[in-house]
Amino acid sequence: MLVESIAGSSSSSRSSKSSRSSHTTERSDFISHDLRPLPPRSLDDVSEQVAQEIAWKAVSSADILDDVKINVIMTFCKRDDNGFLQQVAESIEKRCLQQYLFAIGTSGKPIDSNSNFVILCSSSEEMVQRAVLLTTAKFIGRVDSARPDRKWYITGIKNVGFTSYDEQALWDVVRKSARTPIDPLDPPPGSRTIEQILSDRRAKLQRITPEQSYKELQEPEVGAPTFLVDIRNAAQRESEGSITGSLVIDRNDLEWKFDPRSKTSKLNIVDRYDLRIIVFCQDGRASSLAAYSLQELGMLNATDMIGGYKAWRDAGLPVDIPLRDHRLLLLGDAESNV
Repeated sequence: MLVESIAGSSSSSRSSKSSRSSHTTERSDFISHDLRPLPPRSLDDVSEQVAQEIAWKAVSSADILDDVKINVIMTFCKRDDNGFLQQVAESIEKRCLQQYLFAIGTSGKPIDSNSNFVILCSSSEEMVQRAVLLTTAKFIGRVDSARPDRKWYITGIKNVGFTSYDEQALWDVVRKSARTPIDPLDPPPGSRTIEQILSDRRAKLQRITPEQSYKELQEPEVGAPTFLVDIRNAAQRESEGSITGSLVIDRNDLEWKFDPRSKTSKLNIVDRYDLRIIVFCQDGRASSLAAYSLQELGMLNATDMIGGYKAWRDAGLPVDIPLRDHRLLLLGDAESNV
């Protein structure tokens, strides 16, 4: 029985080897003797593949605005940024069958130049031109070279991509440039007149008259420090006069002077949020917008004076009259008309 077992095992082994040999022969029949190893890939081949991948990413992940595909892609610097970005633009043109506008930029330390590069590529020459104008405006002082073409534009920008501002700025460029142009004589959707804006701002204020303002300033005891703030320009104060005791703050500086969070520009008195600030201008219009702006800073007691300085003066309240006005009053009407 042992002999039979050994004989059976030997026979099985020969059968298995024969079977493996048969399978090997069969597999070898499917392998062509004409096959050759793939040639080694060059740097140009790799660059082309990367360009195609970036183009695919730009097209596949794009947003759509007014039927235009838009996207901003940042990639690392290459040895030939200009040539590489052109490869990307050409690949995008082959892949994207609808209207598009893309900004593709290189970031990181430049290799062959002093600047990084951004290509603005589009299916429309007009969109490229709009994008170029916005880009040069947003990166003013940083653009140092340009290579234009009909449907793309490569520009060298110093340190592009080093901060989050740059990518956000490029997104703003492609969004605005891709929008369908509107009639310049028609107001854009969502826009409002200054009268509408003024009315909305005043609805959030408890405006007071000159008499009420004067009374508040004369109160011996007040819950919080009260200030009358003159935001008129120097020419108006010189020609019309001023109110004694008022704080003269240029309109351009108002928010900085009255922001309690400001570390450098605020007034020394601005150390609390309950200050009573009564703003006035010449006629009571600009002061409403200014007072609302102060409320947005957290100065919720800010308001403005109805009618402005003119209403204060017409009410007979104390003013500092300019010297020439004093002279006219003393001379009388006859001589003042000379």
